[in-house]
Amino acid sequence: MRVAIVGGGILGTAHALEAIDRGHEVVQFEREAEARGATVRNFGLVWVSGRSRSELAAALRARELWERLGAQIPGIGFRPAGSLTLLRTPGEAAVAEEVTSRGDAELRGFTLLEPERVRALNPALRGKYLAGLHCSRDAAVESRQTLPAMRWHMAASRRYRFHACTEVRSVDATAVIDDRGRRYDADLVLICAGAAHGGLVREIAGELPVRRVRLQMMQTEPLDEELTTAIADGDSFRYYPGFAGPALDHLRRSESQDDTANEHRMQLLCVQRLHGGLTIGDTHEYDEPFPFDVSEAPYSYLVEIVEQFLGRALPPIRQRWAGVYSQCVDPDQVVCRTSPDDAVWVITGPGGRGMTLAPAIAEQTADLVGL
Repeated sequence: MRVAIVGGGILGTAHALEAIDRGHEVVQFEREAEARGATVRNFGLVWVSGRSRSELAAALRARELWERLGAQIPGIGFRPAGSLTLLRTPGEAAVAEEVTSRGDAELRGFTLLEPERVRALNPALRGKYLAGLHCSRDAAVESRQTLPAMRWHMAASRRYRFHACTEVRSVDATAVIDDRGRRYDADLVLICAGAAHGGLVREIAGELPVRRVRLQMMQTEPLDEELTTAIADGDSFRYYPGFAGPALDHLRRSESQDDTANEHRMQLLCVQRLHGGLTIGDTHEYDEPFPFDVSEAPYSYLVEIVEQFLGRALPPIRQRWAGVYSQCVDPDQVVCRTSPDDAVWVITGPGGRGMTLAPAIAEQTADLVGL
């Protein structure tokens, strides 16, 4: 089968790889020279820990697939580092105690650790915290290396072509036509346009039940020691549905976020890149139009929190950026798939879960459409 994929981000590329692995021919289009959206503006985290019960199976399957891909494609930089959510208040500790007592705690790899055991697992964390929630199932990939590495791997099949700087202008059940008028015959078209909900996507599929979310992040110069796990703070409990329950309800009622964290809907996530620098974030903005600039207060707040956990000053900040991702309006919906025409599918909306879930979403799509 000839498969055309519109969009060069992780969702499109995962679908391309799934089609290649199933023996099909793939042509993929990216309007930029290289994907520049949410795929490369994230942490590279394969984040199992906070997933809702309805998406836990998909997250675990994606984790399995990422590990397999990491063995096949070393350039992805897969590492099963796990994560530590560092707890600063009794209310946060109560949430961690509750989730480690649930029936799915073993599936998620949850263990609640005292500070001494946290430091034994991640010696760089010499600062202040009450305890740490360890998730052994979390992992990481190198978000800015993953796409080129996957494309290089697919090119070796001789059944894959990648067209950069190519914008698709029209699609039907038999072909794709680009902005130079070139026609590419196809038996199946998958449109994975990320947070670009207008233009071609709106023309083909109309208004979708998705919204856009903006976040701010930063990257430090290399840290002179290894951060052996990803880290998060207890505010992340407020944003991940896997932590919902009576203890979290009590936390929300009894413990307010810091004013800056509350204003910018913040949580701390932090992961060390292979080059040694730390990727740190993030904020959440939901009301468009989004500002074109970034705010300094969240960056200062995040630096302070990481330094508290490390017990030392961070290296200088090298880069700051904002990103936008696509999220399903229904919180229980993992991804939005719609087929506006025979053999044409639009796939979007994993909502900050794209890097984690992309391989599993692609596998599900392939089964659904009969690849």
